Amino acid sequence: MSKFSILVNRERPLPKGCIPQNLTEPAIPFQAPPGDAKRLLVREAAAAAEKLFARAREEGLCLCGISGYRPYTRQSELYRAALAKNTSVTAVAPPGCSEHQTGLALDVSCPSEDYELEETFALTPEGKWLNTYASHFGFILRYPKGKESVTGFPYEPWHIRYVGDPLALYLSLTGLTLEEYYLL
Repeated sequence: MSKFSILVNRERPLPKGCIPQNLTEPAIPFQAPPGDAKRLLVREAAAAAEKLFARAREEGLCLCGISGYRPYTRQSELYRAALAKNTSVTAVAPPGCSEHQTGLALDVSCPSEDYELEETFALTPEGKWLNTYASHFGFILRYPKGKESVTGFPYEPWHIRYVGDPLALYLSLTGLTLEEYYLL
């Protein structure tokens, strides 16, 4: 298993002090201001995201990064806010249980979605393209439709996760999630 295949979920949380090494800002469009931590990804994931976004641009598509790295403390704030609003806690990971803490996850949207993270992203040209080609750049759609009971999270067509080229292609071809891959 590579360092990029790490499984993070409610059953396999990261420690509070886990901060990824080599965080960097990829040269991609972002809805966050320069210097914001959510613009960060682990170096290898950032390089792959740059290639993914460049290819989408070549095909006339406009992808935009919404949220990459998220520290434990920020995830705690989001989780507490969700609890206070009585938001479904299955939609918001508890602190330590978010893949964003690894620096390998990236939420993506597009102008036609007003840069929001909605299921309708899957119906946009950008969402359809991402679903088809993310694995060619080492990313998987981490929370696919129909696998909610396996991943423990609702369908999120905007949430991509860097796992590296060989594993991304394997998971894409087999339809397995990371959870199912770990059970092999």
